[in-house]
Amino acid sequence: MGGILVDRFGKPIAFREGVAAVRKITVQVAISSVTKQDGNGLSLALLGTVADQLQLLASLGYELQLVLSGDKAACEKAAHAVISLLKLKEPVVDVPVEQTQEEAVLATGAAKAFRAGLLVYLSELRGVEAAEGRVARVYQPAAKGAAAAPTAPIVSAAWAAASSADGSPVVLAALNEPDVLLRLAAGQDVGTLVDPAAAEAASGSKAAAAASSARDMAVRARAASRKLQAMSSQERSAALLRVADALVAAQEDILKANALDVSEATGRITDSLLQRLVLKPAKIAQLAEGIRAIAAQEEPLGKLLRKVEVAEGLLLDKVTVPIGVLLVIFEARPDALPQIASLALRSGNGLLLKGGKEATHSNAALHKVIVDAIGPDLGPDLIALVTSREEIESLLALDDVVDLVIPRGSNALVSHIKRNTRIPVLGHADGICHLYVDEAADLDTAVRILLDAKTDYPAACNAVEKVLVHKSWTDKGGLKVVQEALQKAGVKVHVGDSLKNILPDLPVAPSARHEYSALAVTLELVDSMEAAIDHIHKYGSAHTDCIVTNDGARAEAFLRGVDSACVFHNASTRFADGFRFGLGAEVGISTSRIHARGPVGVEGLLTTKWVLRGGGHIVAKDTGVQFTHRTLSGDADSGTSTEVQQGGRRKHGGGPRCAIM
Repeated sequence: MGGILVDRFGKPIAFREGVAAVRKITVQVAISSVTKQDGNGLSLALLGTVADQLQLLASLGYELQLVLSGDKAACEKAAHAVISLLKLKEPVVDVPVEQTQEEAVLATGAAKAFRAGLLVYLSELRGVEAAEGRVARVYQPAAKGAAAAPTAPIVSAAWAAASSADGSPVVLAALNEPDVLLRLAAGQDVGTLVDPAAAEAASGSKAAAAASSARDMAVRARAASRKLQAMSSQERSAALLRVADALVAAQEDILKANALDVSEATGRITDSLLQRLVLKPAKIAQLAEGIRAIAAQEEPLGKLLRKVEVAEGLLLDKVTVPIGVLLVIFEARPDALPQIASLALRSGNGLLLKGGKEATHSNAALHKVIVDAIGPDLGPDLIALVTSREEIESLLALDDVVDLVIPRGSNALVSHIKRNTRIPVLGHADGICHLYVDEAADLDTAVRILLDAKTDYPAACNAVEKVLVHKSWTDKGGLKVVQEALQKAGVKVHVGDSLKNILPDLPVAPSARHEYSALAVTLELVDSMEAAIDHIHKYGSAHTDCIVTNDGARAEAFLRGVDSACVFHNASTRFADGFRFGLGAEVGISTSRIHARGPVGVEGLLTTKWVLRGGGHIVAKDTGVQFTHRTLSGDADSGTSTEVQQGGRRKHGGGPRCAIM
């Protein structure tokens, strides 16, 4: 699928965020591009690559339409070939194929009828030619207001289609470009993007202004965070309570803005994304409750983690401090905005927020409510809303002023951010959660937990995606009970390799490591608990995994043995959530083994610093000090310190030691 996006100087190229977010795509293939060079017949190799890419994308949840344009007889042959090839691939996917005899005319009618969010036109053209034989990343008309300055008639048609009120962006690319569709879906710069919004953002003055504003935004956020840290704990708690009250008071305006987003997104994004986009009164009430819980938490800043007497009169403290400036990028999840903002406010961090374009109206409404509640002295700079693609691209390059990036969204979003920034990234790319039904499980309990873990919120990252059933349940009838309970609840059951011959009527899972984010699961059979653990480690995402069993010893072995951020016994995976853990809210769930892991609340947004208080102490090559290294608790300066651990009083002499230069 191509390598890391870098230019010839090794500089990362920003991904096309908008293109990568589209899940409903019309692919138009000019039939001349799949004709053999000698003009005799079609290239089955090229048609095969098209079929391969369509099948893979469809199996990943994309909704695709193929339009073949050109000579009628050739289109009919090509359509037959692609359909036949798709039928040979596992899993079998449904990709409608249409034909048109106008090769150089965009299939805008078919794309609109399909309600596609993107039209990809594949031909022999690499895109729009720019200077020195390069291909323009984004098409820009010669002058503002001009229809186009095309290198081919198809460019004019693409610009007109993308500019129309009900049109969608168009990508012009070469069909023989390696993995062209896969790379486009991943947000890579292939071909030329024709989109008025992208053209405006890509203009030189716009890009320069965005880079400047991005840095200014980050610098102002850091300055505001320092003001925030200077406030008392009570003042920051009071600000949070104002935010919670303001959200409830502005509920009607927030829901109106959200309804507009939902209306515009319906039919243009997947059902799972649409489900995440919707806000309801109960959700706003829950958000307010979570923010009040954060306000009630103990003061997180300046918390003494360790106190050591290094030498007589030389005291060392380890205390908590904010990370600094956070950049949080999230897709169609407007509820994430107030959660993240409240955690930043409590932890003393500056915050830059970039939400998905699907939630533009909701995010703007929520941001205004929060900023107004915080007040004019801090609000606008402390919590900034990034609105353009160019600004986010510039921010990802600012590793000197942005301290941490937290992406919340699809695998493609998280992976591309990790590859396109040097800023540390905290998050998870997949939520492939497992539930293992042990041989010692109570079946009724297992079914109840499973249905909650799958159907409570199928699109959530903590929803179960894979059910592992101990083989003993096949003879006891438990496997059938689990299958039928899922199906009765409206869950589509797929089978893995272990069950495809036992349950041949069920569809085979797209892969052993598949995240549905919908009412669907994969059912697998395992020989033992140890086999279940091995399976989870091989195919899971280290997010949340659960065992259902009445055998306490086996449960403890599972809890110790599974190396995931969250491991549960007899409890739904849906409990893997900052609010449910009592954190008040979360910025996301991290599967990283460095820094925070699991649901990330206030503590995950803190780091530490060492504070040393002396009385004129010097090192003098370690001859001028006698080290005591006593671990203390309490306030040593007030005379209430307690010696917890006595390190022998010693001069630092020979032997191995940690050298601090």
